[in-house]
Amino acid sequence: MLHTGQHYDAQLSQVFFDELGLGEPRYRLGVGGLGREEMLEALRPGLLDAIAAERPDWVLVYGDTNSTLGGARAAAEASVPLAHVEAGLRSYDRSMPEEHNRIETDGLSQLLFAPDGRSRTTLESEGVPGRIEITGDVMADACFRLGPIARERSAILEQLGLEPSSYVVATLHREANVEQPRLGRLVEGIERIDEPVVFPAHPRTRAALGQAPGLSVRVIEALGYLDFSALASQARVIVTDSGGLQKEAYWYGVPCVTARPSTEWVDTVEAGANVLVDDDPDRLVEAVRAARMPSEQPQLYGDGHAAGRIAACLYA
Repeated sequence: MLHTGQHYDAQLSQVFFDELGLGEPRYRLGVGGLGREEMLEALRPGLLDAIAAERPDWVLVYGDTNSTLGGARAAAEASVPLAHVEAGLRSYDRSMPEEHNRIETDGLSQLLFAPDGRSRTTLESEGVPGRIEITGDVMADACFRLGPIARERSAILEQLGLEPSSYVVATLHREANVEQPRLGRLVEGIERIDEPVVFPAHPRTRAALGQAPGLSVRVIEALGYLDFSALASQARVIVTDSGGLQKEAYWYGVPCVTARPSTEWVDTVEAGANVLVDDDPDRLVEAVRAARMPSEQPQLYGDGHAAGRIAACLYA
């Protein structure tokens, strides 16, 4: 395992290794806090050195982060086969760096693990050269397995004085949303929600809130995986700009309000479980007020056994 360090805050990184009993990564590159182009440049030598030392059969990358693209480019440069988990997702919003990362990574991959049929169709329409396999989403594996454990072990609701289904969880971390004026508009909407709101703050968001005069959002420290899973899975509504949390909200059976103009997880919107409000505070407040899970909830993004299918494909 190679840890790029893109997530470098202890509560967003080391806590996963500690709580989930993961082994120490063989490589730590420590590139946290850099901008996109600087990060890609800083990743290159460490990634190439690791690939040369390990001589792997595959380089496996996940998702759509800048470090995902860094891994994909290093694999291509080293002529090592590349496999991409969560392939074929598209928001069709080219203003998002993640969209560019997804498209380039998919184009470089020899093996593409799509979470669903829609993603496979997208990849086929783009003519990617790699082999496509529908496996489901590995986040569903984690969610289904660890959600019940989190609710059993965590005391976060008691610590915050909350009852299940009586509060709203809010998270914001995307670069566009932690800059003004968008941040101010989103915080305005969040502050107008007529229910208790818990706002675990990403370090970047906390810094932006601290620099913005006149904002009085109730903020708590970023939470570990199990505490956050327990908190989010028992909320009445989740307000977020996170792609992963949109999916988790659906699997938890919690309606989601997404502070973005678009999403790559369009099935959650089509199912009626997720509403896009961009940065409009009025729409945000109304969407939270009206949020309900649909009576019919189709199975989305897999059945919780994606990891096994991915491993089987890598060994085939």
